[in-house]
Amino acid sequence: MVEKGVEPDIITYNVIMDGYCLRGQIYRAKRIFDILIDKGIEPNIFSYNILINGFCKKKKVAKAMQLFGEISQRGSKPDTVTYNTILQGLFVVGRIGDAKNIYVEMLSRGRVPYSSTHRTLLNGYFRYRLVQEAMSLFNKLEINKEDIDIEFYNVVITGLCKNGKLDEAHAIFEKLSFIRLLPDARTYNVMINGFCLNGLFDEVKCILRKMEDNNCPPDNITYNVIVQGFLRCNKISEIASFMKEMDGRGFSFDATTTELLVKAVSENRSVLDMIPELNPENKK
Repeated sequence: MVEKGVEPDIITYNVIMDGYCLRGQIYRAKRIFDILIDKGIEPNIFSYNILINGFCKKKKVAKAMQLFGEISQRGSKPDTVTYNTILQGLFVVGRIGDAKNIYVEMLSRGRVPYSSTHRTLLNGYFRYRLVQEAMSLFNKLEINKEDIDIEFYNVVITGLCKNGKLDEAHAIFEKLSFIRLLPDARTYNVMINGFCLNGLFDEVKCILRKMEDNNCPPDNITYNVIVQGFLRCNKISEIASFMKEMDGRGFSFDATTTELLVKAVSENRSVLDMIPELNPENKK
């Protein structure tokens, strides 16, 4: 372009920066950013968002925050995408206090959070075991009926299960039908995993029936989670029927299930007799 006398505009520079960021070459992208400023071209919010996202993905959050501060200095304003990206980056590196401050700033500046903003906050709180803060935000959003789709509830149910709050997660799961929200496969799988980890296999079978009744058939993840649960609780005899179902539906074991099966067989060869499908002698 330059050789033909055509000077790149800000859109062109943004595309080049984005390409470098997608390849993980964030400092090359930053060099392009510096070049456009040297040429007197004013970066727009998309320019900043591209770089901020690139630095956050590399966990270079200090660099991202530096760029974030420059936005206002140049007379522009961070948009919701900017705040979302910074929030994700801060949670990834464990800067919880800064993440809270950024969210407060976002609201004070009149930026309307996306549903992904709230999911980022909830995921962050649950990740660092700040269950009370997560549930406080959840209750506030639920009362105000903000962004309360099934993805929102999936984040909360998953977070509660991972923090050992299975009863609370189950209560929210059971409430979904009363607020006319249908669980999706992820919702069911999270609850099944929670019950499996606690050895509650009657509840697992109940959830499976609900999946079928609600026209949400179990998927490959569902069966792998269940088989893993049986293996971890040494309920080997229960696995055979699920293996037949998996095979009939065209599903297969994932890496974790395979690893657990290999471990179980290496510790007790009689497992092969308890699960005929695993025994090569039965396939001759």
